[in-house]
Amino acid sequence: AEFNKPDFNIIDNYIYCFVGDGCLMEGVSHEACSLAGTWELNKLIVFYDDNNISIDGNIDGWFTEDIPARFKSYKWNVIADVDGHCPDAINAAIVSAHQENNKPTIICCKTTIGFGSPNVAGTAASHGSPLGEQEIKLTKEKLAWPYKAFEIPAEIYKSWDAVSQGSEIKNNWDDLLVKYKNKYPELANEFLRRINSELPDGWANKLTNFKSATATATRKSSQQILASIDLPELIGGSADLTGSNCTKAANSKNYIHYGVREFAMTAIMNGIKLYGGFIPYGGTFLTFTDYARNAVRLAALMHNQIILVYSHDSIGLGEDGPTHQPIEHINILRLTPNLNVWRPCDGAETAIAWQHAIEHKTGPSCILLTRQNVPQQPYNANINKGGYILQACENPELIIIATGSEVELAQEVAKLVAKKIQIVSMPCAEVFMQQDQNYKDKVLIPGVLKVAIEAGSTNFWYQFVGIEGKVFGIDEYGISAPYLEIYQEMSLTAEKIAEQL
Repeated sequence: AEFNKPDFNIIDNYIYCFVGDGCLMEGVSHEACSLAGTWELNKLIVFYDDNNISIDGNIDGWFTEDIPARFKSYKWNVIADVDGHCPDAINAAIVSAHQENNKPTIICCKTTIGFGSPNVAGTAASHGSPLGEQEIKLTKEKLAWPYKAFEIPAEIYKSWDAVSQGSEIKNNWDDLLVKYKNKYPELANEFLRRINSELPDGWANKLTNFKSATATATRKSSQQILASIDLPELIGGSADLTGSNCTKAANSKNYIHYGVREFAMTAIMNGIKLYGGFIPYGGTFLTFTDYARNAVRLAALMHNQIILVYSHDSIGLGEDGPTHQPIEHINILRLTPNLNVWRPCDGAETAIAWQHAIEHKTGPSCILLTRQNVPQQPYNANINKGGYILQACENPELIIIATGSEVELAQEVAKLVAKKIQIVSMPCAEVFMQQDQNYKDKVLIPGVLKVAIEAGSTNFWYQFVGIEGKVFGIDEYGISAPYLEIYQEMSLTAEKIAEQL
């Protein structure tokens, strides 16, 4: 009887999450749990395994927090002091949680780690290491468990077997969908389009040849582009920087204010995409990717399509100073497998970055945007290849590669250097590297001296310029000053670069 399935419906539209002491020590748990309480997510039930042990041993020396009180302050429904080894007590707690209509629930279960082990139960020794053959034998004897490893007793398997129940639910759903299609064919087709991650024909027409009328910050161009994208599945947000990230257009329909929660925002975007039917994007300052890093990495690891909008992408943000000026962040993102990093130089590149991110279904994309105004460059059909010849010449003696706001700087350098120069804009190195070798050789001609210019750390660019080339960037932290003065101080000016060419 102890192993009987709980009497609640196994498919009940609730989300069950299991956490231990370590998970609640992590500061990121505060972000998500606070937001869940604010949003009154009553379908969320968290089981807290309170066993008083972490890898280093008994937690009394480093974790004495009153977890029930903390979650009450978050406006959660708290069910405390549940015997985590008693199925009836756990089932009663779940049934009680289902009665709560306005709050998420945390069920605090007191347990013994390594329960049943005669020698290591209640100790850190059972946290991350196998018990060992002899201790497993003793534990089975104590628990009266005669079964072999991975053997599931027939009566337990039968009590949890939901194949028939699941088939009935699926068949009912299929029948309902057929009736819905017959009665509302247009709505049904739209529903299936979104669930299947299909884009409507011509959705990107307004992005082709997009161009701002005057010199414009790419964050502003991005906002204009968002206003022109008519995709109901696009759901946006920002970690308390909506006005700065320009992530909300006047006609935005689906928008989330996440508060100062960069990690929770990114994790929630992962969940939204995995649920299906939406394409989520979220914004913050590029330097604050430090806080979101784990969730960004998880998106890349899962090949999960989310769009990360990071404004204030360089020392060009100015007086906020080195704490807000990203130096290493661009290349940390670029070194993340399966993550496309776009750093557009103008409105046209920003539009293509958005188009590519929305069409790229097998991984996340970053769009890095300027605070300062940048000039609009001539449109080039090869922007979507990640790197292209912006300014061509016959038999160049020098190729300058640049991204973002430094494309304009590269053009200024070319005017001062008495050499035949080809300028390459490379808004997305990951996409460029996916092109065929003939195209890459046409853009970055073998045997021609190459230099790269970007207001960030330099190491990444040596794969393109080689050891004989040069990279003009920043391998130290910035300063607080108007942005033009910072570029001068960091020797990122046309005159200082030209002197070395």
